[in-house]
Amino acid sequence: MNRIQQKRETRRKLIEAALAMSAERGFSSLSLREIAKAAGIAATGFYRHFRDLDELGLALVDEVAVALRALIREARRRTSDKGRLRTSIETFLDYVRESPHHFRLLLGERLGGSVAFREALRAEIALFVAELSHDLAVQARAAGMKAADLPLAAEAIVAVVFTVGAEALDLPRARHAALAERIIGEVNLILRGVGFVSRSAARRPAD
Repeated sequence: MNRIQQKRETRRKLIEAALAMSAERGFSSLSLREIAKAAGIAATGFYRHFRDLDELGLALVDEVAVALRALIREARRRTSDKGRLRTSIETFLDYVRESPHHFRLLLGERLGGSVAFREALRAEIALFVAELSHDLAVQARAAGMKAADLPLAAEAIVAVVFTVGAEALDLPRARHAALAERIIGEVNLILRGVGFVSRSAARRPAD
């Protein structure tokens, strides 16, 4: 292994150690020394990869949020408009179940941690909102609708999905389907409120 590869591997170990430990205690409670120890390196070696804990935290947020957005984007891309909402919600819940420590990082540090960390989390959430708002606008134009306040609707939807979806962390897999239906119902209420879902569509089973 050459020096560049070794440096990448050590950086990856630091990120993975911080993710695993933050799932149990929250990133803001971690120390540089214990993260370095968990990664199998000396504390002084930490500074070869990150300037400080804030920089490591920003790297964690970026990695987790980018991965989740890409996952949902791909799920929506390969699904028709009719089933897009359901596919997106189910993909999100699968992510929460399979990567709980990643999701806890996004969810749990929004009110704690450093100012830089909180700002980074808010920025990532804003990107989720922007992508959803754009997608809704494209669908509305394609359907000839003039739905109002789509950015606000997108913000409300992201808030619902993240808040209610967090319940999946404590639910057995068998109850995830019911949770998905609940989230879909709440999202449809928001969309109907801005004129995106017709009343007849709302009376049919959710997509």
